[in-house]
Amino acid sequence: MALQKSVAVRNAELDVIETTIGVSPILKIRSGSPPVNCAAVDTGTVLATLNLPADFMAAASSGAKLKSGTWEDTSADATGTAGHWRLYASDGVTCHLQGTTTIVGGGGDMELASTAIVSGQQVTIASFAITAGNA
Repeated sequence: MALQKSVAVRNAELDVIETTIGVSPILKIRSGSPPVNCAAVDTGTVLATLNLPADFMAAASSGAKLKSGTWEDTSADATGTAGHWRLYASDGVTCHLQGTTTIVGGGGDMELASTAIVSGQQVTIASFAITAGNA
């Protein structure tokens, strides 16, 4: 039998992610493929830098944790095609989460209306969720 967790355990695991990352993290959307893991050196060009709200995720519910507040860069850093993202502590250096970026419906860990980012344009993350496994 496969390991199964209660919804309460899954929610608790998800909520500790936000606690560990800390308040006001920084999300960077980057070109190219993600590094092999969060401990690896950054890859690609930073296309957009988003300073997230202090309370950037809602409390976990039903085994999922959704973004909270506005995730937005009012002026993108560079022009390029978004390929991945990394979520850093507020120091902008310590990577805690990373994933792929695709257009909506493309199956990426974070989906954007368009992966084509132009320097100076506004970049807004409409939705983002982390879902716990082992239900």
